[in-house]
Amino acid sequence: MSGYLTRPMNIFLWVLQAVLALQAFAGGAFKVFKYDDLAKTPTAKSLPRAGWGALGVIEMVCGVLLIVPAATGLMPVLTPVGAAVLVLESVALAVLYAGHSRKLGATNPLTYVLVSAIVGVFVAYGRFALVPLP
Repeated sequence: MSGYLTRPMNIFLWVLQAVLALQAFAGGAFKVFKYDDLAKTPTAKSLPRAGWGALGVIEMVCGVLLIVPAATGLMPVLTPVGAAVLVLESVALAVLYAGHSRKLGATNPLTYVLVSAIVGVFVAYGRFALVPLP
């Protein structure tokens, strides 16, 4: 990437990383700690409680990986790896949610995970190829 675009792209990627990290951590915490609320949704029966808990833990770990390695400089390659794992998880959840409803809207979790996947792809690609972390 040319030098004059590197700094703005780095700032943009940091903003996306922060937003994705907050979303992933909050979504993961919901799956782990608020299963009773999650159980009221039609898609909750698609996975056992332990499956939702495992997905929640993965999301929370990836949320941390999006920020901590990049900010500390310790193993910064884990930041795009965390984003890539979130993309895979979002695609898997999209398949699960699409089995119940393909109607895109603010209340459908399918919309939520598709947007998360798109942002995750951009962060992963951005940190692997466009503006790699030192």
